[in-house]
Amino acid sequence: MVVEGKKKILIVGAGFGGVRVALDLAREKLPGVKITLLSDKSHFEYHPALYKVVTGRSPLETCIPLREIFKRKKVELVEDSVSRIDLAGRRVVGISGSEYPFDFLVLALGSETGYFNIPGLQELSYGFKSIEEALKLKRHLHKIFEMRKDMPTEEKVVATHIVVVGAGASGTELSAELAIYARTLAKQHGVHPSLVTVDLIESSPRVLPSLPEDVSARAMARLHSLGVNIFLNRALVREEIDDVYLKDMEVKTKTLIWTAGVKPNRIFGETEEFKKDEKGRVVVNSYLEVEGFPGVFVLGDAASTPYSGMAQTALGNGSYVADAISRKIAGRKIHPYKPKKPFYAIPIGHGWGVVIMWQFHIYGRLGWYLRRLADLRFFLSILPLRGALRAYMNGYKLCESCSICEYVEDK
Repeated sequence: MVVEGKKKILIVGAGFGGVRVALDLAREKLPGVKITLLSDKSHFEYHPALYKVVTGRSPLETCIPLREIFKRKKVELVEDSVSRIDLAGRRVVGISGSEYPFDFLVLALGSETGYFNIPGLQELSYGFKSIEEALKLKRHLHKIFEMRKDMPTEEKVVATHIVVVGAGASGTELSAELAIYARTLAKQHGVHPSLVTVDLIESSPRVLPSLPEDVSARAMARLHSLGVNIFLNRALVREEIDDVYLKDMEVKTKTLIWTAGVKPNRIFGETEEFKKDEKGRVVVNSYLEVEGFPGVFVLGDAASTPYSGMAQTALGNGSYVADAISRKIAGRKIHPYKPKKPFYAIPIGHGWGVVIMWQFHIYGRLGWYLRRLADLRFFLSILPLRGALRAYMNGYKLCESCSICEYVEDK
């Protein structure tokens, strides 16, 4: 519903950046303004903890209802998907057929999985960029261990061979947890843990290739200690049923998890007015605006800025854009966006993590605790104290839907 005479601020996407913009704008209590948050989900997904959902933890840490975040905030929540963006007409059209006019538009749609046109990959691999995908992968992992005792050993070896492609932060976190979790599942389902294999495949010469070499070396040593097999300089060529073809290598598996490719949301490629860089990200000016369209902002993964793709960057973008819109409405001067180098906090198996903070590299249990502290700090930034603590503590809860595993835990 359009409120006549009010400035209409439309925020599309309820990820890190979109939620931050909406919260900061609501806090400003700008007069004569209507804030609308448009999302295809009724909840916010905390992606840094999705690997926990795959490996048996409660999804409630990663799934926070938007109505809880914006309770008693003057933000209209609308659930719809974007069909197209009409920049000239200053409106967004939803798949529902509804039209959403705007005076200011903030596009915080994030990214989606990129498959690089590799044959068979999209159809046969598993991802975990959403709660839905993470739960699907968890169900699959349980299913592969629900096998008959009389199954030939050769078939068991293939069934319990897990391949993770992409040794960035997501692939590293997940493969470390899977090395422990899969062997636990094996015991609970009466399969000998020695039959379980977890491989981590990376096309670069080291894991965590975007981080310093000493960090990569320590991370690789940690992965080896957990029993993860690491294959470097291996590019995936194609996937078929039970067979994965890499450069100079063939692997038999029923579980290939793809974490190696992301691309900006499809709507950016479908909107001709956007100028894109070589990665498909939208080129923005020094105020995170689209050139030629004042008041249209792109932030987070889809913006061609330093450190895009990081949650901290999206949050920083969100705070900046909220301030820029407030200043525009008030007729005040806007300062250019200044990117900040993010910290890195990567858990590699329970109780061990690596943190890069300024020039310091912190490893081990302290690194893991610092990462959990960062999780809590984020929840406190979007929720009241009780809700933040509840979300944080849910990350420690086991949540298995497999009847065999539930029986073992109860005993």
